[in-house]
Amino acid sequence: MKPGHLFSRSFFHSLLKLTRFGNLVIIALTQYFTAGFLIAMHTLNDFKLLLLSISTIAIAAGGYIINDYYDVKIDYINKPDRVVIGKSITRRYAILFHVLLSALGVALGIFLSWRIAAVNIISVFLLWLYSNNLKRLPFIGNVTVAVLTGLSVVVVDLFYRSSNSLVIIYALFAFFMTLVREVIKDMEDLKGDNSFGCRTLPIIWGIRKTKILLYIILVLFAAIVVLMNQLYRALPFKYHLIFLFVPLLLLMYRLIRADMKKDFTRLSIFCKVIMMFGILSMAFM
Repeated sequence: MKPGHLFSRSFFHSLLKLTRFGNLVIIALTQYFTAGFLIAMHTLNDFKLLLLSISTIAIAAGGYIINDYYDVKIDYINKPDRVVIGKSITRRYAILFHVLLSALGVALGIFLSWRIAAVNIISVFLLWLYSNNLKRLPFIGNVTVAVLTGLSVVVVDLFYRSSNSLVIIYALFAFFMTLVREVIKDMEDLKGDNSFGCRTLPIIWGIRKTKILLYIILVLFAAIVVLMNQLYRALPFKYHLIFLFVPLLLLMYRLIRADMKKDFTRLSIFCKVIMMFGILSMAFM
C-alpha cells in the first residue's frame, strides 16, 4: 500500500469491512438497550456508557482484524470476495490496527474501573487465542466466541452494578444464539477449514451429527431461559412465544432442511436476525 492511499475512501471502506462495522453497531445498540431498558433510562445520558461501548467495540474490531489476519488463506477458499488483508490493507497495517484498537479498549477499561479493565484484558487475550488456535479446535472456539458475546451484555450490568436478572437472561440469549451461529458458520466453511487441517465439529463429526448437537443446544437454550424466567418472574409468557419460541422453531425447521453451503449462509444470517429481534425486545420490558 502506498502512503498516499492510507487515508483514501477505498481504504476506509476496506477497514470498515475488515472490522465488521455492522456487527460493531449491533454491539453498541445491545449495550445501550441493555443500559436504557433493563437498568435505568438515565444511563443513556451517561458519558461513561459511551466510553464503555467504545471500549467494547474497539476490542471487538481488533478481534475481527486478528481473526482475518490468521485466516487469510482459509478465507480465500471460503469467502474470497470478503478478503481484505493482503489486498487493500497490508498485513503490517492489519497488525498495527489490531494493536491500536485493543490498546484503546484496555485503556478505556482501566479508566472506567478495574472490573471493566479485567474483562477487557481477558477479552483481548481470548480473541487472540481464539484466532491463533482455538477456532481450529472442535467446539472450544465456538464456546469462546459465545462467552465473549454474552460478556458484552453482562459488562454493562457489571459497570452499573445493578444485579438485574433480565440482563442475565439476555446474556444467556446472546451466548446461546452466538454458539449456534458459530457452529453453523463452521458448517458453512467446512471446505476451507478442512483444507487447512482445522478440527471443527462438522469436520470430525460430519454435518448430520453436528445438526443433532444444535437441536440439543436450541432445546436446552429455551429450557434454561424459561426456567430462569420462572425463578425471577421477569417476563410474561407472550414475550417468550413471540421473541423466542417462534424464531427458534423456524430456525430448527430451516436447519433440518439445510444441506448446502448457501443454506448454512442463510441460516447464519437468520441467527443474526433473531439476535436483532432479541435486542429490540428489550424496548418492551
